[in-house]
Amino acid sequence: MRTRVSRRVTAVAVAGVLAVAACSSPTTTSTGAGGGTLVVATAGEPDALNPVLNFGVDGGSLIFDGLVARDARNELVPALARELPTVSADGRTVTAKLREGVLFHDGSPFTAQDVVFTYQAVLDPKVDSTLRSDLDMLASVAAPDPSTVVFTLKYAYAPFAQRLALGIVPAKALTGQDINKAEFNRKPVGTGPYRVTSWTPGDRLVLAANESYWGGRPANSGVVVAFVADDNVRAQRMRAGEFDAAELAPKLATGFDGQAGYRVQRVPTADYRGVMLPMGNPVTADLAVRRALNAAVDRAAMVTGLLGGAGEPAFGPVPPTSEFAEPSIVGRPAADPAAATAALDAAGWKPGPDGIRVRDGRQAAFALMYPATDSLRKELALAVTADAKKVGIKITPEGLTWDAITPRMKSDALVMGYGTPYDPDFVTYKLFGSAFAGQGFFNPGSYRSPVADRALQDGRANADPAARKAAYATFQKQLATDMPWVFLTYLQHTYVVKDGLAGVTPRVEPHEHDVANSLWWNIHTWTRKS
Repeated sequence: MRTRVSRRVTAVAVAGVLAVAACSSPTTTSTGAGGGTLVVATAGEPDALNPVLNFGVDGGSLIFDGLVARDARNELVPALARELPTVSADGRTVTAKLREGVLFHDGSPFTAQDVVFTYQAVLDPKVDSTLRSDLDMLASVAAPDPSTVVFTLKYAYAPFAQRLALGIVPAKALTGQDINKAEFNRKPVGTGPYRVTSWTPGDRLVLAANESYWGGRPANSGVVVAFVADDNVRAQRMRAGEFDAAELAPKLATGFDGQAGYRVQRVPTADYRGVMLPMGNPVTADLAVRRALNAAVDRAAMVTGLLGGAGEPAFGPVPPTSEFAEPSIVGRPAADPAAATAALDAAGWKPGPDGIRVRDGRQAAFALMYPATDSLRKELALAVTADAKKVGIKITPEGLTWDAITPRMKSDALVMGYGTPYDPDFVTYKLFGSAFAGQGFFNPGSYRSPVADRALQDGRANADPAARKAAYATFQKQLATDMPWVFLTYLQHTYVVKDGLAGVTPRVEPHEHDVANSLWWNIHTWTRKS
């Protein structure tokens, strides 16, 4: 799932979308400052263009800057801070010295008070910010002078500097307003390389170059981000020449391999797909069923057949590339039907006359939801359904809108996606912590484990690297024992890019890769070769 990414799906048939596209498609231009406007296409659309409300919180949002940013290797570099923030010996005071002469898009000066306002807004219980729990270690934030910000922490939190990639909003634009409903959320003002000129929900976001950008004038005159929820429609429009670059499902991107005028970018990620198994469902709440499913799925076949090799099997939420990955949890990539049937037999699930297992009059059957416009999740759902049937578990796949999916997550399984290449505290703390059970897309299946909770808390509250690694090893082992998810695959994000674009620089991506953190994280440096 994309945290706070829009659940909206365009409510028209594919033919209707194509008809609309014919009259309203964004088109590239070859004139203007820096070589014209670039057009990119993505599936996900934000709910709001406000970092306080979770837009581009890890940087790369194009519109906003944080105190720090990430470079092509995802290492922290100064942004609105003129140097990387310093941390006190006890790890509880973080001080940032700010870059001078930075202006917001409206020409107003950026100061320390804007930083204070941004972080205080996240912590304000009246603001519907899903980031509040990410900052529960933050006791206070203060500005002793216009160019200094001091963060005081309740406890030493090792990855706090990474939280400073959050985009900074101008205090004067939001002071005294209801941030949840502010006009700013659709007409934002930031310090980033682009300013918003228009946003048409369900269609496009139009950005113009910030000529006064502190990091230097962008190499092009602007960017149009086209929102096209349907994978197949997005591929067709890319093939029609409407986009300079587009995010596509792996199998659709493969269709552009070797085609003149295009190149396929396969980007490494920490983005996984899996089946969330809710504890509120009497079938998926049974550990034997979860173990059987985990053994029955053929991850190797999914990587080869569905991803076209653009990925690898997944067995947990901490990516294999992470220094915190626990090697002992890796299982068999291929299906193990013997292990699956043994687990079901031992738990008293016996084959019925139709081959579906039954216990105490209840069939081993449940629904598996997926977003209807996501072709990859549909294929994964169908693959899991077929593998489960071989061991006597009946799954009914259902392609739905996000609006239909959301109220059912406590009782019905869901093909989900998450993952981050940054610190393991990010995402996992809320996705598997008991305190977040049943809170929307945070732990929607209501998984609860005292052992996992304690390990997650130890991992975030301990600054010692060895202690943190031990804590996350405990967490991963417990998760592998309880199996609240059946992890399936890690993905490579696949994009199709027109030939002739220079400056395209892939970096390891998190799950969220729509407007922010996509291949176009540095699009302000892209140019179109003549």
